[in-house]
Amino acid sequence: MGTSTNSMKVLVLCALVAAVAAWPSFVDQLSFQSDSVGSTTAHKQQNINHLLDKIYEHTKYHYLEEIAKNFNPLGDTSMYNDQGAAAEVLMKELNDHRLLEQHHWFSLFNTRQREEALMLFAVLNQCKEWHCFLRNAAFFREQMNEGEFVYALYVGVIHSKLGDGIVLPPLYEITPHMFTNSEVIDKAYSAKMTQKAGTFNVSFTGTKKNKEQLVAYFGEDIGMNIHHVTWHMDFPFWWQDSYGNHLDRKGELLFWVHHQLTARFDFERLSNWLDPVDELHWDRIIREGFAPLTSYKYGGEFPVRPDNKHFEDVEGVAHVHDMEITENRIYEAIDYGYITATDGHTIDIRQPKGIEFLGDIIESSMYSPNAQYYGSLHNTAHAMLGRQGDPHGKFNLPPGVMEHFETATRDPSFFRLHKYMDNIFKKHTDSFPPYTHDDLEFAGIVVDGVAIDGELITFFDEFQYSLINAVDSGESIEDVEINARVHRLNHKEFTYKITMSNNNDADRLATFRIFLCPIEDNNGITLTLEEARWLCIELDKFFQKVPRGTKTIERSSKDSSVTVPDMPSFHSLKEQADNAVNSGSDLDLSAYERACGIPERMLLPKSKPEGMEFNLFVAVTDGVKDTEGHNGDHDHGGTHAQCGVHGEAYPDNRPLGYPLERRIPDERVFGGVPNIKHVVVKIVHHPEHHE
Repeated sequence: MGTSTNSMKVLVLCALVAAVAAWPSFVDQLSFQSDSVGSTTAHKQQNINHLLDKIYEHTKYHYLEEIAKNFNPLGDTSMYNDQGAAAEVLMKELNDHRLLEQHHWFSLFNTRQREEALMLFAVLNQCKEWHCFLRNAAFFREQMNEGEFVYALYVGVIHSKLGDGIVLPPLYEITPHMFTNSEVIDKAYSAKMTQKAGTFNVSFTGTKKNKEQLVAYFGEDIGMNIHHVTWHMDFPFWWQDSYGNHLDRKGELLFWVHHQLTARFDFERLSNWLDPVDELHWDRIIREGFAPLTSYKYGGEFPVRPDNKHFEDVEGVAHVHDMEITENRIYEAIDYGYITATDGHTIDIRQPKGIEFLGDIIESSMYSPNAQYYGSLHNTAHAMLGRQGDPHGKFNLPPGVMEHFETATRDPSFFRLHKYMDNIFKKHTDSFPPYTHDDLEFAGIVVDGVAIDGELITFFDEFQYSLINAVDSGESIEDVEINARVHRLNHKEFTYKITMSNNNDADRLATFRIFLCPIEDNNGITLTLEEARWLCIELDKFFQKVPRGTKTIERSSKDSSVTVPDMPSFHSLKEQADNAVNSGSDLDLSAYERACGIPERMLLPKSKPEGMEFNLFVAVTDGVKDTEGHNGDHDHGGTHAQCGVHGEAYPDNRPLGYPLERRIPDERVFGGVPNIKHVVVKIVHHPEHHE
């Protein structure tokens, strides 16, 4: 009897121990019975909204709080594709107290901080199901630096299949300090403390004494900032194919997207009676200083760079001489026509894919064949420029705006830097032979006419975004509506009308390539096609079947594959997701799924009140050859022209910028090709027009 009783006690004790050991998992499972958790798009969107709400504070959502308290990332490693290897690495760093503290600035250009953010990305990327993704995100939200967490979550949603259908809230409402002048942030705090709702005007940096103020509306546009940072999230320099897929033509897209930003900046300068931006030189002064007038949430103000600053060596980053050596090695590769890989073999770059390898070594990305030798010109240059306000760390200043992709375009030196790199790429493309008539002709296809339906009119409108996430919460202080108001460039919608003749005996798939090119320089001197081609901006690229006979192809400016519409506000995303979850209905936000792309409203340059004339250049090329090897769906939507198709091969086989990316020593060649046509159009700016 005694033995039986003792055995029973042992069994009960073992059961209690097992129950205690299993308690975190049990609580975790209970938490997932909440209506706030599910695998539908609506539930996922709601989860992401909740994770990003008031990112600098502990979560206010009970189910996330319960997960954060009770979830063990290593409790069930079967939920990961790598059996928990990535989670084990991050948990060791956390338990060893090696992770960056909260309430501290984060920069992707800081090697250690980037490593920590990518540890979390690796964990999220290895999750098999959404419940794994969500639980890890909820847990590490409370454990990691806020900037690292936001970055890892954004790239995790972008690159994981689990993130399909989710729209990431606009960063200017998640981390408003990065996009909003300090003066406005101060007013937002005052409004919160006094419980008086307010909408505050955001001014562009600088004064009328600074000529760069005339084009600040371009570099400081929050939509343009989002385009730039999102492109670098879609095509991150740290990406390795082991994360899941190859980023097709990444190096070439690095060239093209920044070439287009620089060309567009020069269009805006032309619209404001300014000279084109000069390229940057390591042995010359940086003429334009920059005072960001913005502050980190934690870490002080963004550093100021004075006018007429000579480049200095930056402690812990690079010497100026190192940058010159790196530049010379890249130019040497272009002159020789090949890159030398780490193992000594040579890679021919005088072939169509050569520019991709060149982009890889200039950035440099993990795709670089020899980062040790060719360095990291692009990334190191960003850090060098960002630190010129405190190059030796004497004042322990935080990173400059050039050390964040979301703020870099605010600094005019960003465009000088990329004009410098753009000229390196131009030297490479100029080494190729010009296109011949046979190269350019699309047999049997004639562009009879090009016209615009609607007036090409630009204007400035007003836009508001929320500053709720900029201010701290308090138990006794309610949130009040606080907004920032910005002026933004916009234009009236218009439609292209392209009249075609297909003289073949069957329909033909065609690629329509539309560019806007300057006719004169800032001194009123007429440009040749050779002089203008590198200055053209891409307006659209799309694929469409052209039937036999004569046909007019119509295409709205709103359908451009270069641009994206305004993103829904964070409030709107929360409202739509909550309504869909509560009603059990579907949530379709596919129109906003990609944030990479020029803002739709900035498709046209501002121009002048009296109007400016430009060449509208249309090239119609053989769509079958252009898309050979790709799937049959040619309606890619989105912003494939400069941002590709997410997770797939780039849909066009031609070089980016074709047919204007090569030298045109004799423009009569283009004039004699029937499938290419250009017409003069006039863009007028209405200073008083508002919509």
